[in-house]
Amino acid sequence: MLTPDDLSARTARAVSAATAAGAELGLQVDDARVLHDMFSVVVHLAPAPVVARVPTVLPPSYQNTPDVQAAQQRAELAVASRLAEQGHPVVPPSPLLPAEPVRRDGFSMTFWQFVETVSDAEPSMSERLEQTARLHAALRDYDSSDLRFWAPFANIPDGLAALQGRDDLLPASDLARAQREWTVIAPVLTSRGAFEAHFPDVELQVIHGDAPYYNMLTTSRGELWSDFEMVTVGAVESDLALLGPDDVATYNEAVTALGLRPVDQRVFRVTEAGARLAVVAALAMAPELPPLQDAVAPMIETLRTTPELHEL
Repeated sequence: MLTPDDLSARTARAVSAATAAGAELGLQVDDARVLHDMFSVVVHLAPAPVVARVPTVLPPSYQNTPDVQAAQQRAELAVASRLAEQGHPVVPPSPLLPAEPVRRDGFSMTFWQFVETVSDAEPSMSERLEQTARLHAALRDYDSSDLRFWAPFANIPDGLAALQGRDDLLPASDLARAQREWTVIAPVLTSRGAFEAHFPDVELQVIHGDAPYYNMLTTSRGELWSDFEMVTVGAVESDLALLGPDDVATYNEAVTALGLRPVDQRVFRVTEAGARLAVVAALAMAPELPPLQDAVAPMIETLRTTPELHEL
């Protein structure tokens, strides 16, 4: 496990890399300030109105494949750019820099427009779910040819494999349960053809990929969509995984008003299982991010108390 000193040193390296990259691209950076530090270090390159997102903790599938990471970052920038151009409420890439990932000192980073957040705001979940419905409507016709199929689920097998023999992170009985369930759902979550054959009436489209109702910023300009790091092709159900029935009903009402289909409960059941396993598999990154152990603990308990899927 990395120590607190190790984590602080990594954050400092990320800030230094972002500052140097910004300066090389012509920004004035006198007072770089860390806004967030978890899987990525998010840095305001003040006084420039630019935020650098510097991923520092990567899933096993990214660690030795920088080209895969860069391709995902390009997809994120492209989707956010198009939404912004169409007038949708999104945090856009910085107009001061090219919308391309920049590699510096071992980090691949992206640059975004700085927006002032409202710290004491209490977001409305129902309004955010209505925004999620509008996001799905906005992404419905987006060209998906350059996007991966369900990118968030692609990290599950490597994550579970890395947890083998790590009872200190995940007991063997829990790992065995996770691996059995992954065997059941993997075919339709890793193959577009298999999904379409099993669920012929459920169309696929571009989706946010990571709980869009959570990844919104409350700003003086209203609620803005953000963090499209896992943008992907999939079914809208996976953007709603782990929500309760009342929240799903709110989304269904909003999406029906837009002329789109409500949630398919068969697909929702499968993507909920996938979402649980994705969180548990993320424990493979705990040696690099020790707070993950406490963060994932409730999901392990959920895994234990949720009936296991034995068939689709």
